[in-house]
Amino acid sequence: MPNWLPEVFRTQKPVIAMLHLSALPGDPGYDTSAGVSAIVERARRELAGLQEGGVDGVLISNEFSLPYLTKTEPITAITMARIIGELQRDLSVPYGVNVLWDGRASIDLATATDAKFVREIFTGVYASDFGLWDTNVGEVARHRHRIGAAGVKLLFNIVPESAKYLADRDLASIARSTVFACKPDALCVSGLTAGAPTDTQSLTIVKENAGDTPVFVNTGVRAHNVAEQLAVADGAVIGTYFKRDGRFENEVELPRVEELMSAAREFRDARVPA
Repeated sequence: MPNWLPEVFRTQKPVIAMLHLSALPGDPGYDTSAGVSAIVERARRELAGLQEGGVDGVLISNEFSLPYLTKTEPITAITMARIIGELQRDLSVPYGVNVLWDGRASIDLATATDAKFVREIFTGVYASDFGLWDTNVGEVARHRHRIGAAGVKLLFNIVPESAKYLADRDLASIARSTVFACKPDALCVSGLTAGAPTDTQSLTIVKENAGDTPVFVNTGVRAHNVAEQLAVADGAVIGTYFKRDGRFENEVELPRVEELMSAAREFRDARVPA
């Protein structure tokens, strides 16, 4: 499998920034008085900060749709499509989408909005904070083929947040069998929740057993550890650190984006032969 990351992101070891959308219609936290227009305006402000700060891509997700559903209601992806449509003239970096936690809806949204990639839980059965979490990767793969979305890259999160794999299997065997049987475009390794550190040992185990499949560190990357994490991973997905005070609920703060991206570029530049 060729490394597709430079083709999409125009760099090795890309940093993908999360663009967390506020609670959407149907979500318990949705602000009915402010409406969808307020969500669009916050997203536009944060997107500007992320792109000005130099990120290599963005991943647009309904991060504030807490508590999450494992099969989302239609209003979620429909609203996200409207928001992305309004943001498209401002998007200057490659972007992906994630309809938490619904792989099929994520692929549908990517197809409708010309997104380059999606990140989701596509494999496994889990005991989670959201109930028993069962997936059907074969069904999702066939749906992707049926709607003509073969060009959408699939990032498989094999260490999901807020959940535990029910099968008694070690991480190395999960990584190997996922790559062999499911043909992911990349694997993502996470900590317990958004912003929680990703265990370096777990990241290393997945990388060592993923073959040529790229591996992303998916949570907990900060300016002081981005070089250490990228020394193992092929890329990073970062959300919480870019926000004011490093707090999940706050808005993106440009100096924090610039600080981390400066450290990431310094690490990447040092790897380029003279």
